[in-house]
Amino acid sequence: MRIALFVTCLADTMFPEAARATVRLLERLGHQVVFPEEQTCCGQMHVNTGYPDQALPLVRRHVRAFAPYEAVVAPSGSCVGSVRHQHAMVARRAGDPRLAARAEDVAGRTFELSEFLVDVLGVTDVGAYYPHRVTYHPTCHSLRLLRVGDKPLRLLRAVRGLDLVELPQAEQCCGFGGTFAVKNADTSTAMLADKMRHVLATGADVCTAGDSSCLMHLGGGLSRLRAGVRTVHLAEILAATEAGETAGERRRLEARS
Repeated sequence: MRIALFVTCLADTMFPEAARATVRLLERLGHQVVFPEEQTCCGQMHVNTGYPDQALPLVRRHVRAFAPYEAVVAPSGSCVGSVRHQHAMVARRAGDPRLAARAEDVAGRTFELSEFLVDVLGVTDVGAYYPHRVTYHPTCHSLRLLRVGDKPLRLLRAVRGLDLVELPQAEQCCGFGGTFAVKNADTSTAMLADKMRHVLATGADVCTAGDSSCLMHLGGGLSRLRAGVRTVHLAEILAATEAGETAGERRRLEARS
């Protein structure tokens, strides 16, 4: 299958390894991955903060960039949620029914990584190896907007060497919510404290999720606690192999000598 990578702004600018891991994983499964260079921000930030008119050119660009591809995959439930639930709405609000129809067509071929693997490719065992104790945080957009359900957990359970531990109160928001964390900093911080307490209670080495934004929020808090818990995107775990783990350990040993 020829798959277009929808990289997302956050992966492009701050967490590129999630995007690279997505490409490695899909290519390992035998698919061709292409990167439409015309893509840019999907407009979610604009819509969520009350600027749908400013999002309209971004919707047009997104539709133009991804219309030629039979499948579009992103390592982000948040941005896929925007494509599916906001793009056509923005176009209809602007009085452009043709754009709305094209946006709905592209949205119907756009998938968050875990749902693409399970629902479209029909796989749960992707041949990954990750010998760590891991807990999974279901992000709000993937859980409530996309309703990916247990698909990420099914994928994680099939990873060799991985010890998956249940996260208490998993469905509670981590407190990020984009600009919510800025506009309601005290509330966001309190929600983060609750989430970190639950993560630490698992005894996990790694907390994973399908959205870099939530992992950024959690990772920042955990690093300030010096808790020794890393945040790693789901794509990076699924892309990991025994050969890669061996090479990584060799590099760590060489750095110590």
